[in-house]
Amino acid sequence: MILAVALGVSAAALSLVGVLYLLLYYRRRHINTSRTSEISSSPPSLQAEHSIEFSVQEGGSHPSGQRGVWHFSLEELKLATKNFSDVNLIGHGTFGEAYKGLLQDGTIVAVKKRQAVPSQKFIEEVVHLASIRHRNLVSLLGYCQESDMQMLIYDYIPNGGVSTHLYGASQESANKLEFKHRLSIAYGAAKGLDHLHSLSSPLVHMNFRTTNVLVDEDFISKVADPGVRMLLQRVDGVGSSRTTLDDPFIDPEMKELGRFSKKSDVYSFGVFLVELVSGREIRSEKSARKWVQNYEGLGEISDLVDQRMSANFTSECMNDFLQLIAWCLNASGERRPAMSYVASELERIRGKEMTLTTIMGEGTDTVTLGSQLFK
Repeated sequence: MILAVALGVSAAALSLVGVLYLLLYYRRRHINTSRTSEISSSPPSLQAEHSIEFSVQEGGSHPSGQRGVWHFSLEELKLATKNFSDVNLIGHGTFGEAYKGLLQDGTIVAVKKRQAVPSQKFIEEVVHLASIRHRNLVSLLGYCQESDMQMLIYDYIPNGGVSTHLYGASQESANKLEFKHRLSIAYGAAKGLDHLHSLSSPLVHMNFRTTNVLVDEDFISKVADPGVRMLLQRVDGVGSSRTTLDDPFIDPEMKELGRFSKKSDVYSFGVFLVELVSGREIRSEKSARKWVQNYEGLGEISDLVDQRMSANFTSECMNDFLQLIAWCLNASGERRPAMSYVASELERIRGKEMTLTTIMGEGTDTVTLGSQLFK
């Protein structure tokens, strides 16, 4: 009797479970079918639009660690920069005026703006450039396009451009820029350019110069404005021929052929290295050629390098460095090294210099911490 009751209860329980399972199965199938039908019935153009919106994040929250590019409103950028006050103006560049801004979440950014007609092409180019991330590149965080203005929002790099520390308003800090420090700056910048050149669709910077090499609080150099000149060409239709021909950073071959190449970036990098080692601004192509002629004429090292470094370097590594500069500045683009080689050679020279200048007996070198360097 008891056994029969138990069997009956078990059978009822199993039946109840079976009914619940069938109900859940049909409900889930109905939901999935509805979703599939809804997506399939959407027009292709709408699906593409949703795809773009996935990459563009709305609102001004800092997209740290995310791949999306953020769309900022004009109102929040006005608030961040105190209505683009001159107090927050930090420079002028290829894209336009640059302002320091403080977002509501506490993130400090650099906002570059210009007058321009709204363009979907602008958004597409920004989405592409924002996807390029590297330790030695200044990250593009987002954009704004309102009231006939276009803006690019970047990470703010606190120690600013290397040029200001070499021959600008803050040049007194160059007294602390020993040769090993300059090698670290050069190596980081080379790694940034090499990354651009190594992309599946290589990106030529087209505007590499000392003012576009920034230094953060950890003494890591970062290349600014990668792809901005290309963006302006594609959005505005302005070609390479509009480039200032007396610009000392522009490859002489580019001036003849009217097009940039990866080897054009290498030439620009060579001019940057001249400024880095000499501590002087190169104002014309003639000045760059004269530097090479002095080097090839077996000029004294003291005539080629920044006197503020005194003799705090090894002649062996300095000679290797000067030879690399002359190679980058070769008049023939084919004879210049690739950026991958430049980066590896700078790494080798830096490592050797660090080893040779290690204080014997202490086992530590004399490199100043980045956080202390620009104080």
